[in-house]
Amino acid sequence: MRPFDPAQVAKYPAVIGCDEVGRGALCGPVMVAAIWFNPLLFPPHLLARLDDSKRLDRATRKALTPLIRAHAQVALAAASCGLVDRINVRAATLDAMRRAVTRLGVDAPVLVDGRDIVPGLPLPCRAVVGGDRKIPQIAAASIVAKTCRDEVMRRLSLRHPAYAWERNAGYGTAAHLAGLTAQGRSPHHRVSFTRRF
Repeated sequence: MRPFDPAQVAKYPAVIGCDEVGRGALCGPVMVAAIWFNPLLFPPHLLARLDDSKRLDRATRKALTPLIRAHAQVALAAASCGLVDRINVRAATLDAMRRAVTRLGVDAPVLVDGRDIVPGLPLPCRAVVGGDRKIPQIAAASIVAKTCRDEVMRRLSLRHPAYAWERNAGYGTAAHLAGLTAQGRSPHHRVSFTRRF
C-alpha cells in the first residue's frame, strides 16, 4: 500500500524534502536530491504514486521522475568517490545535501530522511527516520536521486563493463565483486570501501 493519500493532502506540509542514494555503494557518487512542492497544488494522482524509491521498480521510478520534475522545484548535488574517500561517506553526503538545498533556493523548512541534520544551512532542518514513507517531498527526492544515479552508473558501465554497474548500480553484488577480483579497482571505486582489492 502506498503511503500518501490525496484525500489526506492537508496534513502534508509544504517543505523541502532531501534524500540520498548510493551511500552504501562501492563506487560512483552519492547522489542527493532536494525537492520542494506544496502538496495542496501537487497533482493528486502523482502524490498517490510516490513512495520510497526502494519500494518501486526501475521502470516506475524512471516514469515518475520527469513528472515530479514538471510539478516540483528540484535540485541535485553529488558527492564524488574522491570526496567520499577524503572526508568519509557521512560527511560527503551531508555536504552534498547542503549544496542541493542551497541550489534549490527556496525559503522553507528542510526535512531530511534518516538521522542526520544537515549542517551549515540557514534554514530550519529536521531529520525524519523513515521519511521517504512519511513526507511526500522526501519520497519524491528519493525517486529522482535514484533515477539520476542509476543513469550515471549505466553510462559508466559502458566504459567499465566488467563490474555490471548497469545491473547493480555499484553496490556489492556477486557480479560486481567478481569484476573487482578480476580487474581490480576502477577510477570510480571508493578506495575506502574496496581496500581488499
